[in-house]
Parts: sequence; structure tokens; C-alpha cells
Amino acid sequence: METTSSSRVGTQPADTATAPAQPAPQEHPRLPQEAAAAPVPAARRTAEGYLRADFPWYGLDGAFTGPRWLMQVGTGADGSVEHGSTGHGDEPSARGEIATGEKERFAVVVTVASNPLRRSSDGTGVLEATSVSSAAWLAGSGLLAYSWPVQMDHTLRDDWLDQQTEAAWELADALDGEEWSTLSLPVDGEPTPFHYRESEFGWVLAGSTSSGVHLGAYGRGMSAYGIGFSAIGDFGAYE
Repeated sequence: METTSSSRVGTQPADTATAPAQPAPQEHPRLPQEAAAAPVPAARRTAEGYLRADFPWYGLDGAFTGPRWLMQVGTGADGSVEHGSTGHGDEPSARGEIATGEKERFAVVVTVASNPLRRSSDGTGVLEATSVSSAAWLAGSGLLAYSWPVQMDHTLRDDWLDQQTEAAWELADALDGEEWSTLSLPVDGEPTPFHYRESEFGWVLAGSTSSGVHLGAYGRGMSAYGIGFSAIGDFGAYE
């Protein structure tokens, strides 16, 4: 991912865990950054937050037979669930294989509710509509949270992460740019186009479904070309 020297990106808290404090957004209103941007704690999260959503959740389809685990949901100012993530494969660490050399194989699927421009809960403003770019931003920043460049000191990583997270937003805001290619993957069995890109840290993709949600995904050690997505009917498969 590219490095930029522009202002840092802020986030809003998700509903089921406390995320590290970040500076306030500078220019772009954005979705709250979800658990993909923080290491998953050892204690498993429950499906409670997911079940409060009024949209379908997605994960890898039945062709994937490895471990599945819940991450975290993100909420709006009115408490409604707006997005969240489900994990598949090895639970990644913040340092990950980039720094440790230990092989990690994982894919995280981000589901974002498709919302048009709408009034804020207090009636004083208009909230930004979600889009494929929203899913791309959450996926890109999520991958960064599990990336640690070789030979980077711990004290420098926060600055690096701030810079790279803003670069991820700029890339997500330009899905027609040369950084992205097109990849067709099955969603509920139907071929669906996705925006796709790779970096030294892994891959990121984003697209929309016919069921009214936007999908993002990121991973490392697992090929994006061989995956498919399906709506989650039973959270019992997710530990």
C-alpha cells in the first residue's frame, strides 16, 4: 500500500469492543472502523450484535472448510448496526508473517449495509450513503491492522499505520483507478464483479450484492481467486 504524508484518519467506536482512540476525521465522513482494525481478543465474541442487524451477513461459502470466527460489528450514532466482519482460517496477529515469518492463512469478510443518503437520528443533518468504497475502505484498513513491515520499530508503527490508513481511504475512493483490477467471484452462487488489488501485505476486494449489502474482504496466505461468498444462515458455524 502507498504511503502518504497527508492528515491522519479518524474512526468512531464500534459497539461490542473499545477500539483505540483515533483523531477525528478531517475531510471525509466515514463509517466507524470495525474490529478488523484491532486484533481479535482471545475471548470469543457472541452473535448478539450480528443478530440485531436488519441486513444479511456474509462469509465464505461452503467450499471453505476451515475455522470460522466472529469479529465485531460497527454501529451508527443511533445504535443501529451498520457493518461488521467474520473471520476465516488462522486468526491473524498484528505483527503477522510480514514481521515474524510465521505463515498465516486467513480471509476476513466485511458486510456493509446498503444505505441511501438519510437524515441523522437527531434530524440536524444528512448521513453519507454507504457504497462499494465504504466496503473497500473497511477492508483495506482492516488488512493494515494485521500488517507490520519488516524491521519497523514498535514506536514508529502508529505513524506508519495512520499514513497507510489514509492511503487506503484514498484508494477506496478511486475504485476505477489503475491500482484496482476486476475479479469475478460467486456470491450466493451468482458470478459477481469485484474490485481487487494486491500489495505486499495481502489482498483486498470490494463489490455489491443483489441482496442489498456491499461486501469487502481482505486476506493473506489464501488466494482470493478461489473463494466464494454466501449469506450466513447459522452463526453456530462461527466459534
